[in-house]
Amino acid sequence: MIGILYKGFIIGVLVSAPMGPIGLLCIQRTLNKGRWHGFFSGVGATMSDIIYATITCLGMGFVIDFVEHNQSILQIIGSLLLLIFGYYIYHSNPSKSLRKQSESGNVTYHQDIATSFLLTLSNPFIIFLFIALFARFNFISVEEKLFSMILGLCAVALGALSWWFLITTLIGKLRKNFNLRGLWIMNRIVGITVMVLSIVGIIFFISAPA
Repeated sequence: MIGILYKGFIIGVLVSAPMGPIGLLCIQRTLNKGRWHGFFSGVGATMSDIIYATITCLGMGFVIDFVEHNQSILQIIGSLLLLIFGYYIYHSNPSKSLRKQSESGNVTYHQDIATSFLLTLSNPFIIFLFIALFARFNFISVEEKLFSMILGLCAVALGALSWWFLITTLIGKLRKNFNLRGLWIMNRIVGITVMVLSIVGIIFFISAPA
């Protein structure tokens, strides 16, 4: 029981820790809008991760086959979504975000959750990362009891959420040292990085042998 908990926690952290587009998005939102916007973006990513972790636990081979046989189209869709979102981040105005935050206390987080959830869900290749981690840590499989599986998935979610809480808290502390120019530069860096990653994905799609 304890083994499932700590293994699930570690897997949750390892899945979330790589600083990809979602990590950069969380940092950008934390700097522009505050730590809770960044954290709830991490919540959306975690929700998507748990879906793929559940698929892996259940051993849904047909889903894995679908991903393997549709890698190109899934890659181009995910890359286009990232390109659009990177363009949006690049042209976003941090002064407007700060002004809206100061003018209204009724700031909702559901959009932060929804966008990060959809962006993470658009990358089904994460299922292969779960497969590798589950094998590495000898994690739960379909033969396990349902309770153990649910407990393990909860541990994965807890590990992911702990990571997002930690990173957004640290970035939130640094936020005080950022002026509007610093936020503007950060938007440009994050936007360009996300767009470059998306373009690389599109190039791989175009150059891949038929």
